[in-house]
Amino acid sequence: MDEKQTSQLFELADLILAVGRHIQASKEAAAESGTPLQGAVMRFIDRHPGTTPGAAAEATQLISSNFSRALRGLEKNGLVRRDVDEHDARRVRLYPTDKAEENLRRLREAWSRLLAGAVTDTDEIATVISTLQRIEARLAQNPDRPGELR
Repeated sequence: MDEKQTSQLFELADLILAVGRHIQASKEAAAESGTPLQGAVMRFIDRHPGTTPGAAAEATQLISSNFSRALRGLEKNGLVRRDVDEHDARRVRLYPTDKAEENLRRLREAWSRLLAGAVTDTDEIATVISTLQRIEARLAQNPDRPGELR
């Protein structure tokens, strides 16, 4: 990797963090907010309702004690429910609650208002989304080598 690419990738990461801080700050007023770990777990459960605790822990790259603590907090706040797996009573499945769905709706509205006008071209929005999805997927594939994207 040459110096120009190193500088550009650093700038990209720095901007992602800066934008993330603004978005995170807006979350506090818009919706019930927990810890960053709870947010990571909730995001996965929202996108994968019916997941198992093991799959969610692996996907969020959290050690079991941190994952368990985050999950207990989400349950205590009424955002996640555990249901017994209908095919295997030894397993549980995780689902967002109605409260979580309402929380997500408020967050969607607040974040859409926050970003309205920042990017107005729908093709540009789609490109940014696609790029960030690809970055997230690659980072998730390489948890042991955070600096090495395939």
